[in-house]
Amino acid sequence: MVTEACKKNHVTVNGLVAKPSKEVFPTDKITFRKDQITQIITVLDIPENRVSAKLVDIYRRNDTPAEAYQHLELLKLSKEHYRKNGTGRPTKKDRRDIDEFGNEIITEEED
Repeated sequence: MVTEACKKNHVTVNGLVAKPSKEVFPTDKITFRKDQITQIITVLDIPENRVSAKLVDIYRRNDTPAEAYQHLELLKLSKEHYRKNGTGRPTKKDRRDIDEFGNEIITEEED
């Protein structure tokens, strides 16, 4: 997944597009997009050996602004407003109601 993101130029290190084999050093800033949020990670140190996922936070700092996470919460709430997760596809009646609501908005804009 990380390799694919690098190949599609979605990951940058210090403002430059990163290849999958790019080495990072302490104080490097890694920027990538995940869940509609642009994440900014600063490398604090490089471990000598591989470490578990629980210990990764020792070696990095998340510099993503707090406003970005507020946007994600609002997005989740807006998705759950109409249908709760796991309730399946909209029924025919639901679809008609959605279309009718959309037509009302278009009609109001034309007036």
